[in-house]
Amino acid sequence: MTGAGRFIDDVSPADCLHLAFFRSTHARGAITQLDVETARTSPGVVAVFTGRDVVAVAPAGVNPLISGMKMASFSPLARGIVEAVGQPVAAVIGTSAEAARDAADSIVFGVDDSAGPDQVADNAAYAQRWSQGDCAEVFAKAAHVVRVDIDHARVAPMALEPRGAVAQWDEVEARLTVHLPTQAPHRARIDLASILGMPDSQIRIIAPDVGGAFGGKASIYPEDAVVAWAAKTMRRPVKWIASRSEDFLAATHGRGGRIEAALALSGDGRALGLQARLNFPLGHWMPYSSVVPGRNAGRILPGPYLIDTVEIELTGHLTNTAALGIYRGAGRPEACLVMERLMDRAAAVVNLDPLEIRRRNLISPDRLPFRSPTGVLIDAGDYPALIAKATERADYKALCRSRAKRRRRGEIVGIGTSLYIEPCGEGWESATIGLGVDGEIVLASGSSAQGQGRETAYAQIVCDVLKTQAGQVCVIHGDTARAPAGIGALASRGTPIGGSAVLVAVREFLTKATAVAAEMLNAATADIVPVNGGLALVADPAACVSWSAVAARAHAARIDVTDRLALTTAQKYQAGSEAWASGCCIALVVVDGPTGALTIEHVTWIDDAGVVVNPMLVEGQLRGGFAQGLGAVMSERLVYDTDGQLVTASLMDYAVPRAAHIPDLVIDKITVPSAANALGAKGVGEAGCIGVPAAILNAAIDALSPFGVTDLDAPLTSEKIWRALNQKHNNGGRSS
Repeated sequence: MTGAGRFIDDVSPADCLHLAFFRSTHARGAITQLDVETARTSPGVVAVFTGRDVVAVAPAGVNPLISGMKMASFSPLARGIVEAVGQPVAAVIGTSAEAARDAADSIVFGVDDSAGPDQVADNAAYAQRWSQGDCAEVFAKAAHVVRVDIDHARVAPMALEPRGAVAQWDEVEARLTVHLPTQAPHRARIDLASILGMPDSQIRIIAPDVGGAFGGKASIYPEDAVVAWAAKTMRRPVKWIASRSEDFLAATHGRGGRIEAALALSGDGRALGLQARLNFPLGHWMPYSSVVPGRNAGRILPGPYLIDTVEIELTGHLTNTAALGIYRGAGRPEACLVMERLMDRAAAVVNLDPLEIRRRNLISPDRLPFRSPTGVLIDAGDYPALIAKATERADYKALCRSRAKRRRRGEIVGIGTSLYIEPCGEGWESATIGLGVDGEIVLASGSSAQGQGRETAYAQIVCDVLKTQAGQVCVIHGDTARAPAGIGALASRGTPIGGSAVLVAVREFLTKATAVAAEMLNAATADIVPVNGGLALVADPAACVSWSAVAARAHAARIDVTDRLALTTAQKYQAGSEAWASGCCIALVVVDGPTGALTIEHVTWIDDAGVVVNPMLVEGQLRGGFAQGLGAVMSERLVYDTDGQLVTASLMDYAVPRAAHIPDLVIDKITVPSAANALGAKGVGEAGCIGVPAAILNAAIDALSPFGVTDLDAPLTSEKIWRALNQKHNNGGRSS
């Protein structure tokens, strides 16, 4: 905002070459012609490479979360066949970006696409099943059975900053430095080392300021590998910056799955059994976390509800499209939407208020931690309290009375609710903290940031323990040469796990610093406490040693000195289990009958993120997630035609919400600390994409219910709503 940021396009080494890709215009087929001679002799062109030149020594990693899964790795450049429109086929390197792009346009390309799109010989990639109890018996004896079929629109992560890469080979140090706007610098280094056949110690990844990621920058891409290979091969810096259309075509997409589900009910609205079939597309290659969306959706079911009998089947299949990967929520929105649609259907069949049927089926707080039918351990929460607070803040009874009054006036108005739970990462993160010679406290985190303000939150954790000011703390992240190994910014893990690593490290650091101060003050360590600016005697705060004085003593005594820091303390923190956040949304919408345009008048949203380190950052994450959840339910959709061509490859065709589309929004919280990590924190970054779409979709269907409409798929475009209204009218339903 102030111009002080350094994003990927701001990285321009001296003597830098520029790379442009020629991409496939066909969805599938054998390459019959690839003539690059005109490009090779074009003005300003230094080199042209094809799949014969750039060959991966080993594939990039894919997380094998499901046993027996089939791996589909990318080729840096297509070799022999192409498998999707937008797949990189050739790389043109020039003295300027314009020269490289112009030359790429001259490449002659031919494909035998007689096989046609989506004709993959064996496209099944994985399958998983969760089962508990006898579903057949439960459904046979149920008083009611309700069903929903949901097609989730494929969406684009659409970060403000497109992808890019800048690579530079250092001949003296024999080291490749790659600037990447990545969520996972250390994993990017491991993958590049595999692809290039180099030891990872010879590769340095630097993630500069990153203008958003949302899962779309979580994995290494073919383009990243080509840029790195070209820089190492040519012994000159090489830079590539994607256009917006390139990102639509070839960056990972999100969502896109289909879910068919049924819920068995007793006569009084108790949920007895759940059946669900989930099918997720994967694209033509698999990013590292490609199975996560489907696996998350399956294992989260049945969400916050106490349903003992379940039968859930998940499959994933390869397709001739861009790869699908994690996108803000990664399976959580899908699980929430199917359960919340089923609950609304159940409420209608049993003639109960939508919130009441949810109350009847909730996992009660006294049963937490709770082992779900899919085997996950839900650690902590209070779902009845979420509904109670949402009901109070929204004045739900008044909303219902107002809806009835407005409907009598002829308005098409609806109320929608949703309740969600979300797992917030598992595994480990790391942190290192030490004291500079000038008394500066230097924290290095293995986690990273793409605009979440994590540096502020981590510094705040340090300051809370050491009772010092934020200006005393320097936070380092995103550089594999300066920060310890870590998993990265994924799955809302940054504060719960990364922050816990910081907390544990700074506590141990304080113990070491206290011992130094005790010696300097000729006191027992138990008599020393941290104060603003240093450490002091409990009984006499005026007897204080500053951090710079502690640093001088520690450096002189060479106490745990590494990398010019004393009292260096490293921690690799392993979370005991996943933390599970939760929330409740209530939305009010109105539909314009003649046009089908839907307006969201108000949303009340209660979230439980456990212990909150920085309320302002949390609210920013909630509002940002809300905007993306709003886009998913209202307007965003990527579309391929029958020939495998992406027809929504620009912002002229892909509708991202604008500031004017954000409705009146009330955000509040309850706080149930998690026992899964040292901080007691839960994730918050993905919540807006989880609960918000379900509440708005339920509200839209509620608005149209007097006209006989019982189902809609997102996005809720005016055309879709208008057709639903008019179809029911033509079939004898009530007209607006």
